[in-house]
Amino acid sequence: MAVVALAGCAGPAAPTSKVDAEAAATGEWVVSRDLEPGMGSDEADGVFPREVTHFEGVTEVPAAPTRIAVVSTGQLDAVLALGDVPVAATRAENSGLVPQYLRDAFADDAASLDAMTDIGERTEPDLEAIAQAAPDLILINSTRGEALYDALSAIAPTVVTKGNGVNWKSDFLLIADALGDEGAARGVLDALQSDSADFAATHAVEEPTVSFLQSTGDRTRIMGVPSFAGGIAQDLGLGRPESQRFDETSQEISAEQIDLADADHVFYGGTGQGVSFIEDAPLWSTLSAVADGKTTIVDFDPWFMNAGPVAARLVQDEIVRVLGS
Repeated sequence: MAVVALAGCAGPAAPTSKVDAEAAATGEWVVSRDLEPGMGSDEADGVFPREVTHFEGVTEVPAAPTRIAVVSTGQLDAVLALGDVPVAATRAENSGLVPQYLRDAFADDAASLDAMTDIGERTEPDLEAIAQAAPDLILINSTRGEALYDALSAIAPTVVTKGNGVNWKSDFLLIADALGDEGAARGVLDALQSDSADFAATHAVEEPTVSFLQSTGDRTRIMGVPSFAGGIAQDLGLGRPESQRFDETSQEISAEQIDLADADHVFYGGTGQGVSFIEDAPLWSTLSAVADGKTTIVDFDPWFMNAGPVAARLVQDEIVRVLGS
C-alpha cells in the first residue's frame, strides 16, 4: 500500500511562506511543507548540471545521479520513494542496513537492496568504504555533515540536509531537488496531505488526543508536537494531551512518570526491552488509555527512527486505521 500511495502524480508547488529557522514551521504547520528559503536549485526538474544550495554551501551536481550514497537517518527512505536504490548506506546502531518496513515496501528491489555497500554506522560513517563505493552523489544531514562535508566532497558531490524528524518534508524536497525530481516529491507530499485532510474532516478538531511513547529500555521518551509523529498527528487534525504540548522533539521520562503519556489513545514502541519497560512500569495500568483498551504497539523503525515519506505513509495509515475503527 505504501508503494501505491507514493506513486501519485506531482501536484502544484506549495506556496512559499516564511519558515521559522528554529522550529522549521511553515505558517500554521509545525512540520514545514516547503523547502527552506534559499535551499535547492533554480533549474527545472531533469536539467543537469544543476547547482544545489544546501546547509553547508552550494554543490554542483553535473549529471543525474545513478550511484547515490546515503549517510543519515531517513535518507534511504526518501531515495527509495523517488524510485532509486542507493549503492551505499549506513545503518543505525545494532541494526541491519535496511529496515524491515522498507524491505516490505520495496520487495521488488530486494536484490538491489542486498547489493548496497555497508558504509558503517550513521554516527561514524566509514569514509574509505564510501570512496570505494564510487558514488556520484552523497547525502548527509547537518548533524555529521558539518564535520565531514569537506572530506565527503573530495569523494563526490555532497548535499547536506537539515535532519531531525520535524524537518523531514523540507529535507525530502531538497533531496529530490538534488536528484532533479522535485515534482515527484511534491506529488508524494500532496497525496499524504490530501489524505490527512480528508481524515481530519471526519472528526472534531483536536479530538481525540493521541500520545506517542518510545523506549529502548534504558531511555524512555514521549514525543512532542515538533516531532515526526507529532507532525503527522497535526496533519490529521488530532489533539495532544497537555503533558505533550512542549516545543522539544521529545522529553525523557522515568518509569514513575509514565502517566505523562496518557491520552485518548497511546501509540508506543520500543527496541530491546523497551516495550517490556513500558508495560511493566508500575503506573502503566493506571493510564485511562490502558484501562479503555486504547493502546497500540507500533514498529519502532518507521515511527521513531526513520523520518521519511514511506514511513510517514505507514504511520499515517496506521493511525487512521486504528482511530477510524
